[in-house]
Amino acid sequence: MPLNANAVRVAITGAAYVAPLDSVKPVDATSPWPNTATDIGWISDDGITESNSADTTEIKGWQGGQTVRKVISSSEVTYKFTAIETSKTVLELYHKGSKVVTTSGKSVLAVKAPGPDRRQFGFDVIDGDSHVRIVVPDGEVTETGDITYKGDEAIAYELTVTAYPGPDGTVAIKYSDDPAWGETPAA
Repeated sequence: MPLNANAVRVAITGAAYVAPLDSVKPVDATSPWPNTATDIGWISDDGITESNSADTTEIKGWQGGQTVRKVISSSEVTYKFTAIETSKTVLELYHKGSKVVTTSGKSVLAVKAPGPDRRQFGFDVIDGDSHVRIVVPDGEVTETGDITYKGDEAIAYELTVTAYPGPDGTVAIKYSDDPAWGETPAA
């Protein structure tokens, strides 16, 4: 099989977005995000980590105790990133169910016990002219990291978004204008 160095991609830059659950979803890799989507802002240099996990149950045959089948008992797709820009959007994502109220230039965030807060999420991953857009039609921040207040570090908000399945089982949609996506290596 011939190797193709031109198909090696690096996530040079990108962005993370959040929108209300009922927002119009993007339908390609490069069109502008709908007006209802908000850019989350600066993300740490760790970028965005996509994780796909599945738990399986082994079915063993009585004859010899060999595994004869594995059944997926649960699965999960998550996206983890650390926002390093402090904003109303980031604070409300981190403190699920809490709202920032600003009056006369003064803001208050009454931190409440977290409650459900499902939204649409999106991630753009860019390498030069190659774009990948990931749309999570139904997701929620399900984990947060610790916030450290320190003199030599940005205040950071670690967020993990869990993607929930739609009626057809889709948890995320990926679009790309990258020619490598359509190429099949020669045998």
